[in-house]
Amino acid sequence: MHSDSTLATRLLDVIDRDILPLTRAGVAAGNKIFGAALLHKESLETFIAETNNEIENPLWHGEMHALKRFYEIPADERPATSDLLFLSTHEPCSLCLSAITWCGFDNFYYFFSHQDSRDEFAIPHDLKILKEVFGQEKYQTENEFWTSRSLYQLIEKSKNSEPLQAHALSIRKQYEALSNQYQNDKSDNDIPLS
Repeated sequence: MHSDSTLATRLLDVIDRDILPLTRAGVAAGNKIFGAALLHKESLETFIAETNNEIENPLWHGEMHALKRFYEIPADERPATSDLLFLSTHEPCSLCLSAITWCGFDNFYYFFSHQDSRDEFAIPHDLKILKEVFGQEKYQTENEFWTSRSLYQLIEKSKNSEPLQAHALSIRKQYEALSNQYQNDKSDNDIPLS
């Protein structure tokens, strides 16, 4: 349907233009850095973009908050999940993986991996929960419900990957700054797994 290059370009733009501005405000309020967006598969237009809102409710991870907003839209005004791409800034945790599955999405794309969340952002909970609760190190990236792909897989497969790599690096730097802000201020919030 879309080339890897076209899809990677658009998903990076959505993170940069739609999710990051929300995340900046969210981090300023004391939330973590995770965000998500739902895009129309055909046009790649953003339908919903959201960010973490754990200050309000510890379940409102970026993905969960996007799904909450999606289901607040009347059923006759929202597209079928089968017509949407699910984009997550960070590889979804077990809670968000389950929600994506229960909602009927057949795909999701992510920018940062679980290892990135642990190593670069000092948020190890995703991997710890997979191991401690489920006895797993990793989930199945292709299964009967959905297929997941890293944006870096798309970038690597793109014919002209240099501009995409530069854009990805710019996004990484912005998240690094937001992570530092969150880590410096997190003692002021009451998020259970901060």
